[in-house]
Amino acid sequence: MSNVLVFIEQRDGKIRKSSLEALTLGNSLSKKSGGALAAVIAGSGIGSLPGELAPYGAAKVFVADKPELQLFSSEGYTAALDAAATAFNPSIVLVSATAMGLDVAARFAARRGVGVLSDVMALDVENGRLVGSRPVYSGKARVAVTTSPSAAIQIATPRPNVFPAAKADAPGAGEAVAIDPVLKIRGKVVKIEAAAAGEIDVAEADKIVTGGRGIKGPESWPILKALCHELGAALGASRAAVDAGWIGHEHQVGQTGKVVSPSLYVACGVSGAIQHLAGMGSSKVIVAINKDPEAPIFKAATYGIVGDLFQIVPAMTEAAKKLKA
Repeated sequence: MSNVLVFIEQRDGKIRKSSLEALTLGNSLSKKSGGALAAVIAGSGIGSLPGELAPYGAAKVFVADKPELQLFSSEGYTAALDAAATAFNPSIVLVSATAMGLDVAARFAARRGVGVLSDVMALDVENGRLVGSRPVYSGKARVAVTTSPSAAIQIATPRPNVFPAAKADAPGAGEAVAIDPVLKIRGKVVKIEAAAAGEIDVAEADKIVTGGRGIKGPESWPILKALCHELGAALGASRAAVDAGWIGHEHQVGQTGKVVSPSLYVACGVSGAIQHLAGMGSSKVIVAINKDPEAPIFKAATYGIVGDLFQIVPAMTEAAKKLKA
């Protein structure tokens, strides 16, 4: 029997979709192993959030509601996870592979003296041990991974947008359990520069339109943003576009940016360097637009369009408008 504990990420009192995906996966694993499912959430003024987790199967929700946790703290949020793990005694801990999740999972694993199955794209339980697979060699292959037989607690970070979020057939009780972690916070977040209102985070987006060096300059972003608006997509960028100063790093997709797995990825003027492919190669449908027919991106594309993106993207935007109408 394996109890499963899932770390829930919230921003401004809103639960992140990637955490609901991890909770759905946790529910599946707990059922298969005959254990219970619980969640842990940290923040300030988050007393109403446990009720949102019950439909996804959470029997208990450990809540660390403290003023010191209003803004993300690696040490503080890890302390909350550690306190919940002590109270619940799980065999398995899941933390979504977001920037926050990877930080918390690594620090928690160090506390417990165990490893982490990082960025997994498949995960199951066999004979009480976690087994899964993760991409290697910049996404060119996948390797089977499993936890150490001697590990008292098994930790995995599932990649966002790979495991669909779904409400459980039988909702959990969602019992809120207050925890009071011992906080020793040395580094504090003093300021958050939020993205523009209505802007979708590429890390969790279901659709992404990305611009590369081929857009020629920052003055071309409105063309891509128009397509984003019609598709309900996030705006992404290649490393070349970010390094050129055309857009902020928070939009970068790739090995040194954000790893994404949307249902639709539209690459505009992106050559397809291996570092970029490593960050978006798991997208379900890839549409590549490039005037160079030999661009590496076409090898990964589901659909390829050879031509001028400044003509093709506006045409796609108009087509999307007509479909919506």
